[in-house]
Amino acid sequence: MKTTELTTSTTKPWQTPAVLLMLVSIILPISFATWQALLNNFVIEEAAFTGAEIGLLQSVREIPGFLAFTAVFILLFIREQFFMVLALIMLTVGVAITGMFPSVGGLLCTTLLMSIGFHYFETLKQSLSLQWLSKEEAPEVLGKLISIGALASLITYGFLWFSLEILQLEFIWIYLMAGTLALSLVLFIWLAFPQFESKTIQHKHLILRKRYWLYYALVFMSGARRQIFVVFAGFLMVEKFHYSAADITLLFLINYAFNWLFAKKIGRIIGLVGERNALLFEYVGLILVFIGYAFVEQAEWAASLYVIDHLFFALAIAIKTYFQKIADPADIASTSGISFTISHIAAVVIPVTFGLLWLVSPTAVFLAGAAMAVASFILALNIPDTPQPSNEVRIFKWS
Repeated sequence: MKTTELTTSTTKPWQTPAVLLMLVSIILPISFATWQALLNNFVIEEAAFTGAEIGLLQSVREIPGFLAFTAVFILLFIREQFFMVLALIMLTVGVAITGMFPSVGGLLCTTLLMSIGFHYFETLKQSLSLQWLSKEEAPEVLGKLISIGALASLITYGFLWFSLEILQLEFIWIYLMAGTLALSLVLFIWLAFPQFESKTIQHKHLILRKRYWLYYALVFMSGARRQIFVVFAGFLMVEKFHYSAADITLLFLINYAFNWLFAKKIGRIIGLVGERNALLFEYVGLILVFIGYAFVEQAEWAASLYVIDHLFFALAIAIKTYFQKIADPADIASTSGISFTISHIAAVVIPVTFGLLWLVSPTAVFLAGAAMAVASFILALNIPDTPQPSNEVRIFKWS
């Protein structure tokens, strides 16, 4: 493939970084969303998992995220955009073969393959997005990408519901179809798009800067807190309230309907009110949601909390745009890898340890999530109204 600037006269109108980002935003819902939506029912019904096994599986899934910093070393040998394509191939193949191995050992292996691709992809997508988008357009465009992904998710979950309820397909065929379709789109992207050059040459070594400390802390808490939702909120629905795979799929349909309708608007609002106010609002909401999870006794209320919880995810854009505003442009690729590693320090530990805690007290798991949201709120108070280099925090400035 040829190399080009962000836009040139030799490329077709649709061969732009923005279109490429939109397409990869479609691939992720088709593949990973299918894996995630079916997982709890698949492991319980086909592999007889308990909270201990699901915690182990999710901890293994997060190990590649912990190693995301290694992306910067791989970039010494291959281009960032091509690396993203390779990551997507690993992700989609891992999803396609998941249903073929309904055992603890088999699921650990397929999950690890899928997760390596997923976490490298997420690292590279964040890096390329922040490199290709200006600071002014980033909040709204990132929100638009979430909205596009949500629409793709709506279609995917509609297909999942139809496959489960009407066609009554087995898990193996659903995983295979979703993974194969996503892989086909990856191959199209590989062949159809030129290599785009970044405006700024990126550092190819690890970078940890003291002045980014608040960004690192916010990312760490976000990774820890997110695990409570990803691992245990869905598991609560299946184990305590006996939701079927089709029921979980309908919940995801509602989640992504909200994201499709509101994510772009949320991105625009972040651009207007600023990262500090957006994150403070998110964390107050999450405190209430986690407390609700801890004591909910009705399936309908649990489902409502699940939808509200998912809607708050879009506000996490503010952490990315906060970093974009304070960062040296040449640091973005390296720091994207570092940030994913930081977010997964807790993510590697929490699923397996909290899986054991779950056996004793599911309530304690969600109250711990509420405590994490409180810590995040306190950190967000330190974001300045106009973050920029030399004005990264309100207090505790490190040079």
